[in-house]
Amino acid sequence: MMYDLFFQNLNSKVALTEAEQEQIKKYLTFKKLRKKQYLLQEGDVCKVIAFVENGALRAYSIDENNNERIIQFGLEGWLISDLYSFLTGEPATYNIDAIEDSELVIISKSAHEELLQTMPKYETFTRLNMTGAYLAMQRRLTSIISASVEERYQDFINLYPHIAQRVPQHMIASYMGLTPETLSRIRKRISSK
Repeated sequence: MMYDLFFQNLNSKVALTEAEQEQIKKYLTFKKLRKKQYLLQEGDVCKVIAFVENGALRAYSIDENNNERIIQFGLEGWLISDLYSFLTGEPATYNIDAIEDSELVIISKSAHEELLQTMPKYETFTRLNMTGAYLAMQRRLTSIISASVEERYQDFINLYPHIAQRVPQHMIASYMGLTPETLSRIRKRISSK
């Protein structure tokens, strides 16, 4: 079914009745993206939160030297959005596109707002996701500030082995703020230990 993983994820955090699931379904839309197709482009206002039902996406910005800086990956079971733009209505600072053909469950801003108002369990689900995202961001910032590049790569591999297996190395390098050549040297050093 189209929303299986979405409801599996939701139910793992907040148990829903069948009637509540049916109610939430009315607010969801299903979207397919082809590889390299945009969900969001920098400068547009982000009007959706996407749950990755199948596939892989990335959120990134382009710096002044035209280098991609990947901020986030989104694989099956993950949410991806430019939350700042989504919550404030200001233009997005990130691009979000598909790394591979993907299937998404889309929640629009208006659907999200209405569900927050009318369904306490959805509000709890949202709070738990926001808390998880904040903790992940804090862990990443702490790692960037205090860990060596080797430790950061090892942490990434340990935390996200599924990403490391599916995403091209140049994208992992971008996520880590490294050149592909530097990441290659780090991987060689680690494998020779």
